[in-house]
Parts: sequence; structure tokens; C-alpha cells
Amino acid sequence: MRCEVVAIGTELLLGQIVDTNSSWIGEQLALTGIDSHFQVKVGDNLERMEFCLRQALERSDAVICCGGLGPTQDDITRDAIAKVMGADLQRDEVIVEKIRRMFESRGRTMTDNNRKQADIPVGGRPIPQMPGTAPGLYCPIGGKVIYAVPGVPYEMREMMQEFILPNLQERSGQKAVIRSRVLKTWGNTESGLAEILAEEINVLDEKGNPTLAFLASGIEGLKVRITAKAEQENEAEKILADEEEKIRNILGDVIFGIDEQTMESVILDKLRQDESSLCVAESLTGGVMASRLTAIDPKMETFKGGVISQTPFEEERGINRAIYAAKDAKKTTGADVSVAATLPHPSEEKSKGTVYLAIVIGDQEHTDEVALPGDRQRLRNYAVISLMNYCRKLLA
Repeated sequence: MRCEVVAIGTELLLGQIVDTNSSWIGEQLALTGIDSHFQVKVGDNLERMEFCLRQALERSDAVICCGGLGPTQDDITRDAIAKVMGADLQRDEVIVEKIRRMFESRGRTMTDNNRKQADIPVGGRPIPQMPGTAPGLYCPIGGKVIYAVPGVPYEMREMMQEFILPNLQERSGQKAVIRSRVLKTWGNTESGLAEILAEEINVLDEKGNPTLAFLASGIEGLKVRITAKAEQENEAEKILADEEEKIRNILGDVIFGIDEQTMESVILDKLRQDESSLCVAESLTGGVMASRLTAIDPKMETFKGGVISQTPFEEERGINRAIYAAKDAKKTTGADVSVAATLPHPSEEKSKGTVYLAIVIGDQEHTDEVALPGDRQRLRNYAVISLMNYCRKLLA
């Protein structure tokens, strides 16, 4: 079973909106065991949309159209699908009434152009789930099918999860369960990880299940995705757990988290477990680290705040600059653990990108000197992730 994604909207081509819907749909198809070899973007032009849909049906068994189901003049996905089907559009008065009730429930009046959203190609039918005013479409064409979903992410996702993915599985006869787990790493290159894991990759290539893939994530490090296939979910989870253990034994503390975990969530979880608190000194990073930490700990129960100033250490030289910064923040906030990243003093003859790191845990001082790449903004972000990774390892 092959399924193609067609994202519709001139705004996507102009770069005015980033197409995150297609990437999410592609991920869900992969997890469901449905092959997806093509993703296409097309503007709001009837002829080009029809061309894309016909081309997609030639090379795939199913097509998911995303976008173009609204009430305005450029919302013509229904029209394009109808042309491909060789069918007329027929207004579904039940859908019209449902849209009307949605508007009234919000204290608004439905305008006439919203009636257009209830037009269904003859031979197709609306997707049962309808979280917004735009119904999705299920349109069989011979042995193939076109699905249409709104571009609003939460509406699209509900239709995908509740109807389209199960329907695709049923059409494909696919019974297997496919599950993935992502191991997040920091401190190595993609080629370096591949070399370290080469022997295990060869073993898995022979077995065919599970599989490994590398995903680069910029300053967030590298991800190693394990994908397992089995008849039952518990069997797939067992395969994932066994493979995760093997990879952890090979890579060690390069792995800092799994799936939705971030460097900062791992640190805060460890501190909560130890009933400890954290603060930051951010003369270099300018609040970037505090922003990331408060996103995880908005009530600031474990993260106690930070200091954005270089006054306490502006005359210091060498690694003492970072130590003084960390101690000052610790004294100011009363936290148990304090971290700091600073630049060298202007008078120091240091190469560009040199950053001093310091972490004070209780009365213990830990320091490091690193060379980081990029302009000021990239330097800040790399300093934050390097400092948090250093902290993570010390707290382990």
C-alpha cells in the first residue's frame, strides 16, 4: 500500500506558511506501515491541482490532500477531486446544518459562503470526524482512494487518527504493528555514531527487524530511531526495549534521553528526584537557558531563576570568570546547583568561539573550556546545550 501526500495552498509555495502537516502525516504513515514515496505541494489552481492528483493516483494507491477545504474562492480542493472522479458536486444539507450549529454555538451567524463546505463529490462521502466547520472527504476511485483533510492541524490530526489511518490499514490488509523509539544523543557526529554502531547495524541489516535510522537535529544533537514491527503491540515494545538496551551499552552516556525528553527536562527530572534546585548565570546566553527551563518548569519549583549580568566577574580572567558568575547566581537565588557560561575577558588571547563553563554543586566546583562554532546566536545556543549536557553528566 502506497500513499502520497498532496499539500494544497499557494501560501505554502511562497513560504508564508511552513508545511508541518505533510511531515506529520508522513511520520504517521510510516508508523502505520504505509509506504509514502512522494509528497507534493501545489498552489490554488484548479488545473495544476487536477494534474497533481491524477499523477499521484498513477503512482500510489491512496492520496491524502491537505488544505483547500475552506469557504473562500481559492478553496477548490473539492472541485479538483470532483474533476478527477468525473463527478458533480452535491450539497449535503445535513453538513450545512451541522456547520450552522457550530457557528451558533459560538454566538456567530453562518454566512452563505460556508454552505460551500458541504459540497461533496458524488460517489464520495464526508469523513465522520468533523472537529471544525470543514468536513473531510473520503472519495474512492476504482480500487484507489483520495482523502481530503483541512489544513488546520488539530482538525487534520483528528481525521487522520480516527478515520484515515485505520481505513488505510484495513484497505492494505496490514495486520502488523509498527512502533518507533527515538534515542537522543549529544557529543558525536552522525558519521561517528554510524561508525560506533556499524557492527550492530550490520546485524540488524541481516535480521531486517528492528531497523535503525539517524536523524540530525542541529543543536539538539543526533537522534537514533529504532523501528520495530510485530503482530502485537507488546511484542513490538519488547523488540524496542531489547534494542535500546543494546544501543545504550554501546553508546553509553552519549544518550541523554528518549522520545519527547529534552536535555532540560532530563536535568529537571533528576533535580526533582534529588530534591535539589537549579539556577543559571547568563551573561553570554542572554536568557536562552532560562527560557528553555521555564518552559518545562513554569512555576519555577525546581528552576529558581538566573542572573543576566557580567558585573560580578567583569575584571576576572580565565575560567574564574565562569566560576564567579555561577557563585553569584547561586548566592542570589539560593539554589543548590548553579551553572554559567561566559566568554573570555577581552584582553585574553583566545580563539574565536572559546567559552568557559562552570557548574557549582553544593561546595564543589566543576569547570571546562570549549570551542563552539557559529555567529553570536549560534554560539549562545551551543553554549546552552553544552552547559546543560555537562550538568547532566555531573548529576548522573
